Amino acid sequence: MVFNTLTFVVFFAIVVALHSLPLAWTTRKINLLIASYVFYAAWNPPFILLLWISTVVDWYAAQGLVRAERPSSRRAWMLLSVVANLGMLLYFKYGKFLLQNFIAVMATFGVHYQPPDIDIVLPVGISFYTFATMSYTLDVYLRRALPARNFLDYALFVTFFPHLVAGPIMRPTELVPQFERPRRANARQLCFGLALMTLGLFNKVVLADTFLSGAAERVFDRGKVPGLLDAWAGTLAFSGQIFCDFAGYSTTAIGAALCLGFSMPDNFRFPYAAVGFSDFWRRWHITLSSWLRDYLYIPLGGNRHGPLRAAMALMTTMLLGGLWHGANWTFVAWGGLHGTYLLAERGVRKRFSGYRPGPFALLGLGLLTYTLVNLTWVFFRAKDFGTAWNVLRGMVGFNAGAKPILPVIFLSSVAVIVTGVVTAHWCMRERTLESVLARTPPLLLAIVWGLMAFAIVISQGSGNAFIYFQF
Repeated sequence: MVFNTLTFVVFFAIVVALHSLPLAWTTRKINLLIASYVFYAAWNPPFILLLWISTVVDWYAAQGLVRAERPSSRRAWMLLSVVANLGMLLYFKYGKFLLQNFIAVMATFGVHYQPPDIDIVLPVGISFYTFATMSYTLDVYLRRALPARNFLDYALFVTFFPHLVAGPIMRPTELVPQFERPRRANARQLCFGLALMTLGLFNKVVLADTFLSGAAERVFDRGKVPGLLDAWAGTLAFSGQIFCDFAGYSTTAIGAALCLGFSMPDNFRFPYAAVGFSDFWRRWHITLSSWLRDYLYIPLGGNRHGPLRAAMALMTTMLLGGLWHGANWTFVAWGGLHGTYLLAERGVRKRFSGYRPGPFALLGLGLLTYTLVNLTWVFFRAKDFGTAWNVLRGMVGFNAGAKPILPVIFLSSVAVIVTGVVTAHWCMRERTLESVLARTPPLLLAIVWGLMAFAIVISQGSGNAFIYFQF
């Protein structure tokens, strides 16, 4: 089920109504659990089995970790969780990718291996709920947290529909305690939650799908060689599209949870106003970057064993983070570029440790960051390296004689929307949405809210899935 469909509107209205009834707290949690399974089953009901397996394995693994007295027993329970979760992820998400690369390696040695054709369907959101459930057992193993007190609370943490398929990637310590006591949204929470959902859907349906996706699709998916203007317009269009699409999902999810009385962490903090790449990753997909830091970068050594070890840990983290996004070497290249940027930034910061940029230098560094981030989006969006190289060559003016791809209306839409998004990020760089809304006159808020809702309705979207569902 997709947020931007009438089906979800009806589903969500029923869920909120049931959650508002004067029922026992356990009954209301069971209602939420059933609703979350219905939400997920709308894509492919058999894949609920994967959710059950992950839930049950990690529940008993955590219980075993608490009871185990010997370190070897604790490691065994932890490995059970890791192997079970990563095993499902490797098979369903990376099975074809690994097989294709194995065939290519064999071919280089003159061995032509042709396996039977297998059709593996990627379960929606498997990367997200795998990371969420693994954090549960890893936190218990590392003695950062105690296991959930009852199975219902843990099962609801895994399946809670707002964050289930595309995040934010929740930690058990963030959500499980909220299930321990009765929760129901008050009038202010309900109003703010609905406003966040409207803002999120406006970003997705109006900006990402209606105004930006077409330009990105024409440049990256039509097999044409783009010139300078088309290459930049298509890349900037995707840059705006992926932010509006993914931030739109996260904002809608946070708003949906708030309408039920639950809070979830921010996943985006105006990333296109970042100054430097460490700042970018503190603002972009925050829950993933913190997960990779805590469960990959720090265990690999982090900053504790000298600059060389730290550089290796950082690059490994970013390469695996790129691969997490998709089973394609272009995603690895995307992660590798970000790793390279972060390492270069460390060197520059060390060399100019006493430098404090003024307002104009800050803006210049921010625009440089934004430009280099857009270069990485080429690899993220392109389906293969050939397409990526064509777009990159176009961006530096090397595709001489390329015929125009985008009509003027597309170029104008991209220019207006992307400029608006980046400007809004810079205006909000040191602010929060809550603080701005608190100072805005209620009448103006109502007008803007109504206009966004009207724009969503007249856009008449086809219910396009969010980009991050494929990851």
